[in-house]
Amino acid sequence: MKIVFMGTPSYATTILKALFEDSEVEVVLLVTQQDKPVGRKQLLTPPDTKAWVIENDLHVEIYQPKTLRTLEAYEKIASLEPDFIVVAAYGQILPKEILDIAPCINLHASLLPKYRGASPIQSTLLANDIYAGITSMLMEEGLDTGDMLGFSYLKTENHNAQILFILLAEIAATLTLKTLKNFQNIAPLKQIEANASHCKKIKKEDGLVDFEKESALEIYTKFKALMPWPGLFLESGLKLNDIEIVQENTLHVNTIESIDKNGIIVACKEGCLLVKTLQPFSKNMMNSLDYIRGKRLNIGDKLV
Repeated sequence: MKIVFMGTPSYATTILKALFEDSEVEVVLLVTQQDKPVGRKQLLTPPDTKAWVIENDLHVEIYQPKTLRTLEAYEKIASLEPDFIVVAAYGQILPKEILDIAPCINLHASLLPKYRGASPIQSTLLANDIYAGITSMLMEEGLDTGDMLGFSYLKTENHNAQILFILLAEIAATLTLKTLKNFQNIAPLKQIEANASHCKKIKKEDGLVDFEKESALEIYTKFKALMPWPGLFLESGLKLNDIEIVQENTLHVNTIESIDKNGIIVACKEGCLLVKTLQPFSKNMMNSLDYIRGKRLNIGDKLV
């Protein structure tokens, strides 16, 4: 079957790799976002899917339109006469003209209709859900509102977003092939609108935490959901790179309660956190013990 694949980050690359490895599938076009400047030096960097195709010397055309809402984009895709368009974290809304070329199957990283939108994995963790999952669905003009074709899921365990992205990408790859190969026999299932919820795009400021206003559980939940970006940081810009919940009572909120060989224990609104490593603004990550020595902080002081 001829596939046009649309996807941008590593999540999409895992699915794309599975398509290339299957003898029944021919990927005839990769559509991905444009190269973007990255890092302090603003080096022009290709999307993960494009980089993987180039690194593996795969002979497939790569198309990076600024928008799909042009005649050129429509003609480029339609001329290939694909059997399916597979979409995974592409990053643009598909116009109706593209949706009408062939069945468009999206691999959305939630158990729809829950968490429609831009941050389903982070939202799953922020809600402390027991299960995370992937839904394969037929795309329509609405945002993640199309009929569902299949599901795969796993327990969130104690995974952070970074790990969950990897695990969900793997089951999404398997689900993609199952959906494509059984497409003719699948009875699409409509989403129940009453059960729908939407999730916003994650912003840098979502990583701001306050020991005085938030419990240890709330902060740790954010830590799991917002790793690696934007991560957690205090008002001062001090970033919390590695933390754990510890079973200690809060005595003095927002102070260093104790110090041990693993790091410093900080009191929150409720409960305490063990801070192992942190990163001062514009500096390298360091052990929390080295940090408080340099700052001359001790038990009873605020972490700043």
